[in-house]
Amino acid sequence: MLEPAEAHVDSTAKLSCPAPAKLNLFLHVVGRREDGYHLLQTVFRFVDFSDRLHFALRTDSAVKLHTPTAGVPEDNDLCVRAAKLLQQESGTSAGVDIFLEKRIPMGGGLGGGSSDAATTLLALNRLWGLAWQRSRLLKLGLRLGADVPVFIFGENAFAQGIGEKLSPIALPPAWYLILTPSVHVSTAQVFTSKELTRNTIPIKIPPFSVECGHNDLEPVVCRTYPEVARHLEWLKRLDNSRMTAMTGSGACVFSEFATERAAKAALAQLPFDMNGFVAQGLNRHPMHDFAEQ
Repeated sequence: MLEPAEAHVDSTAKLSCPAPAKLNLFLHVVGRREDGYHLLQTVFRFVDFSDRLHFALRTDSAVKLHTPTAGVPEDNDLCVRAAKLLQQESGTSAGVDIFLEKRIPMGGGLGGGSSDAATTLLALNRLWGLAWQRSRLLKLGLRLGADVPVFIFGENAFAQGIGEKLSPIALPPAWYLILTPSVHVSTAQVFTSKELTRNTIPIKIPPFSVECGHNDLEPVVCRTYPEVARHLEWLKRLDNSRMTAMTGSGACVFSEFATERAAKAALAQLPFDMNGFVAQGLNRHPMHDFAEQ
C-alpha cells in the first residue's frame, strides 16, 4: 500500500515520492498518423505497486542520479531527462540529487519509466518552487514519452490520440493479479509488425464497458513471445476474474478481481515457474495535488 500522505517534504528540502504502475485495461489501435505514430484508444488505471524516488535539493545546478539502472546511461535515464528538461524550460538554477528505488519491472508494459519521469516533474515542480500548472507540465511530459502525460494528469483516464488526449474516467474498486513473464518485449517491434491490425472501430463516446475491450497488440506479442501466451492462458483459466488482458505492449498480463481475497487466492495457485503480485486499483495518482490546476 502507498502511504496515506503519499509524499512528504522536510525542513532540509527533501522529497520522497511514489511512482505508481499503470495498467491498460484495453488498448485499441484505431489508425496511424502520417508521421508513423499509431492512433490509440485505451483506459489507464493506476495501481498501488510503485517505484519510489527521493529528491534532495542541491546548492548548485547539477542533476545527479545516485542509483543508475544497469544498462541505462545516466543521460538517457528518464528521471534525469525529466529533471534537465524542467530545469531548462523553467530557467531555474536549482539542482537535485535523485535516488530511485526500482520495483516496477522494466519493459513490462506497466509504465515504470514514464511514471518515474512524471513523478520527477511533479516533485521538482514543488521542490524547486516553480508552481507550474498541470497543463504546462503535461506538455513537457509529452516531450519525454507518450505515456508520461497520464501520470501527470493524475486520474484514471480514457486516452486517445497517441495517448495524450485524456479524459477522467470513474472505475469500480478492483484488485489485480499481475504476472511478470521473464521476457523483454520490444515495443517498436510490436508496433511495426505486419501482423498488427490498425483498424479497430473507435469507441465514440463513453460510458462504455471496459470488459468489452481488448488489446490489439496481444495477438502479435503472444505469437512472438510464447511465455507471454503461456501466462495469459493460465490467467484465463482462473475462476471469479472479471477480465484478463495484457497491459501495454507486454510482457506483463493481469486478471481483475472484485476483492483482495479473490486476487490473493488466485496468486496462491501460481505455478512455481511463474512470478506475480497482487495490487489494488487506485482512484487517482497519489501525487495528484502536486500540480496547480
